[in-house]
Amino acid sequence: MAKVELKGISKVYDGNVRAVDNANITVEDKEFVVFVGPSGCGKSTTLRMVAGLEDITEGELLIDGDLMNDVPPKDRNIAMVFQNYALYPHMSVYENMAFGLRIKKVDKAEIDRRVHEAARILDIEKLLDRKPKALSGGQRQRVAVGRAIVRNPKVFLFDEPLSNLDAKLRVQMRAELSDLHMRLNATMIYVTHDQVEAMTMASKIVVMKDGKVQQIGSPLYLYNHPINKFVAGFIGSPPMNFLTVKVVEKNGEVMLDEGGFELKPAAEHAKYLKSYVGQEVYFGIRPEDLLYAETPAAENNMPLKVTVVEPLGADIHLWLSTKTQPLVARTEPHHTFKIGDAANFTPKMDKARYFDRNTELSLLAELDAAAR
Repeated sequence: MAKVELKGISKVYDGNVRAVDNANITVEDKEFVVFVGPSGCGKSTTLRMVAGLEDITEGELLIDGDLMNDVPPKDRNIAMVFQNYALYPHMSVYENMAFGLRIKKVDKAEIDRRVHEAARILDIEKLLDRKPKALSGGQRQRVAVGRAIVRNPKVFLFDEPLSNLDAKLRVQMRAELSDLHMRLNATMIYVTHDQVEAMTMASKIVVMKDGKVQQIGSPLYLYNHPINKFVAGFIGSPPMNFLTVKVVEKNGEVMLDEGGFELKPAAEHAKYLKSYVGQEVYFGIRPEDLLYAETPAAENNMPLKVTVVEPLGADIHLWLSTKTQPLVARTEPHHTFKIGDAANFTPKMDKARYFDRNTELSLLAELDAAAR
């Protein structure tokens, strides 16, 4: 397999539109790296530059140390799986999987061996004689993956391959692709806008916004130590809550004033907030870190009002509001709530995050660096 390095990669279209701006990304050999971000963030453009389907405006692309900027796609030894499967409708599954090898004039016996081996791995051996129109969406996606496997590429590229599948099948295919990565021991780069896919599949995530790489790290590191407010709000479902609070000092202690209640930050966070006394910051807390209290807590009590109740079986998502700001909590199903109820919640202050109101950068960067 292969190591993929993007060094200062940019893509600039006519009118000086920078779709990708100075991306520095290293995909180690055998890693499963997921590019994630909202539509238009540049993740698919980045993948297409790795594939050779888009020219690189600036920077260098290396695969196994070899410069690939001007190497045609067919000579990069990569295989790409697209969102729309891109199968030939007039060919059988076997012919679809064998087509690329025949073009390369691979020996017929070797083609047959590779196709049947890939079909066995993907559990589609019984489908080899069928045409694509006789397959379900999940089966078509397996054929598209099989067509990539038979090429024995250095790098597998996936461009939102599950977005056309229904919710249940997406969950199944996520697990299958993760298992496939382990079995093939392959280098894989995967693009999605779905952060749940990123969290469940990746060994490393690249978060992008407006053509720029925001943060790179393991799923749990990004979840627990987001570098800025965008990453904090994008990673996690439901997303992190953000409240605008004022940092104040009372009796020599740093406190957070929301207007309707006060919160005392964790001791390890207080020193990073001290320089913000008199200023507003963003206070971030994840839904699972808001704890319901049947009676008001003596400290850090948040009196809230229930605005929406979403029962999901295993838990309940409660949409709440302060006097001025909305937020959501994840609670256990045995609690009963009605719209309009008053409810008291206590945040786990050691799990809180803080962000500058102007730059939106984390105020806990020093702590985060120590956690790496």
